[in-house]
Amino acid sequence: AIGGTIGTGLFLGSGKSIALTGPSIIFVYIGVGLIMFLLMRAIGERMYSDPSQHTFINFITRYLGRGWGKFAGWTYWIVLILTGMTEITAVSTYFVTFFGTFGIDLNSWKWLIELCFLVALTGINLIAVKVFGEAEFWFSMIKITLIVGLIVTAIVMLIIGFSYPATHIEGVDGTVSGATVSLTNITDGFQLAPNGWMNFFMSFQMVFFAYQLIEFVGVTVSETQNPREVLPKAVNELIMRILIFYVGALIAIMAIVPWRNFHENSDGSFGSPFIMVFKYAGLDWAAALVFFVVITAAASALNSLIYSAGRHLYQLASDSESPAMARLAEVSDHKVPAKAIVASGCMILFSPIINAIPGISGAFVLFASAASAVVIFIYVLTMLAHHRYRQSSDFLPDGFVMPAWQVFDWIAITFFVLVYVTLFLSTDTIGSAIAGLIWLVAFGGYCLLHERFQNRDLKEALQQ
Repeated sequence: AIGGTIGTGLFLGSGKSIALTGPSIIFVYIGVGLIMFLLMRAIGERMYSDPSQHTFINFITRYLGRGWGKFAGWTYWIVLILTGMTEITAVSTYFVTFFGTFGIDLNSWKWLIELCFLVALTGINLIAVKVFGEAEFWFSMIKITLIVGLIVTAIVMLIIGFSYPATHIEGVDGTVSGATVSLTNITDGFQLAPNGWMNFFMSFQMVFFAYQLIEFVGVTVSETQNPREVLPKAVNELIMRILIFYVGALIAIMAIVPWRNFHENSDGSFGSPFIMVFKYAGLDWAAALVFFVVITAAASALNSLIYSAGRHLYQLASDSESPAMARLAEVSDHKVPAKAIVASGCMILFSPIINAIPGISGAFVLFASAASAVVIFIYVLTMLAHHRYRQSSDFLPDGFVMPAWQVFDWIAITFFVLVYVTLFLSTDTIGSAIAGLIWLVAFGGYCLLHERFQNRDLKEALQQ
């Protein structure tokens, strides 16, 4: 879950979040982290009660009906595929940028880079779940090592009172003013919303999307050796570790680089804070280092997505009455859903084809961003399913119980709804918000009507 959650957004996008609302972004990360912890506790409680389930989506089917279960299952799989397409595109883009710093032009080979990465990661998932776990461990370790390196660098700079002159940083327009490393760089001129309340509220959606895929723990439980022993520890420690990495990195960055130095470039981009910090520390090869880690971060996220997409398609095939789908509900000799993994990988493989067609590429960007918005519906349904579970006879009183569920369930649901509302407040996200609502009404309505007709036919058959 750490591998899926800590992605390229922290290494390249944290400059934008700091520019949006300054030091108060720390409180936003903590606040959103606590809400996501409630989501994880809700998923964890149900997975503990029935560790045999391959995905937490099954509980939506069980407690909210087959209609919402079908909607959630297919929607989540499509989201994983679309996100996988964006990650494979990111991998090739960062790969080209990384080798571009050495004067090597690989732009014409992006499709081959994407194909090689996808084949390699799909192969890792096909061998055995243990191999996937080992690969994901090392992918995550590379990212975490860079974050820890950043925090340690900041502490050393803080202790010795390190100062640096005004300098030009690659990827940042103009000259960044010099400063002395100090915690006062964070506290000086502190305001909760220094750039306006609108920017402060918009930061919540940005941070929320940074936490996406934290629910990945709810897909791995059934393949864990001692699920009931491991699950509570994993859920409770996960959020603390992610908070330390996110919040620790942000504090380190703003202690070194005063938060007012972060601003939008003329091309609409933001410089990477990680590159800025290591450049100040005298590491001229910082850009290459960070881009290498970003490549592994994107590959790590893609690795997790292939794993999760394969399991979800396997579950959808298991629940389907279609003979064609039934063939995907098979496990290989290595005890992995090989056909579902390969099918999911083949769908992600459409990414380089789509990116090569200008007219389709623009529509794909809209659908990919809408996919992130649609995940909010899945989270809301997950919390509603948890609420129903606590009121059902399935409730396990001596299990991994979420405290004060009557209050926390609704707090989480309210937060998710508010995040979706903020998508309508920005021109960058309003298209995604509208597309998400259309999907909810169209596909959600179809799934519910289909369930209703099935139930009616079954009732009539029983009466006859």
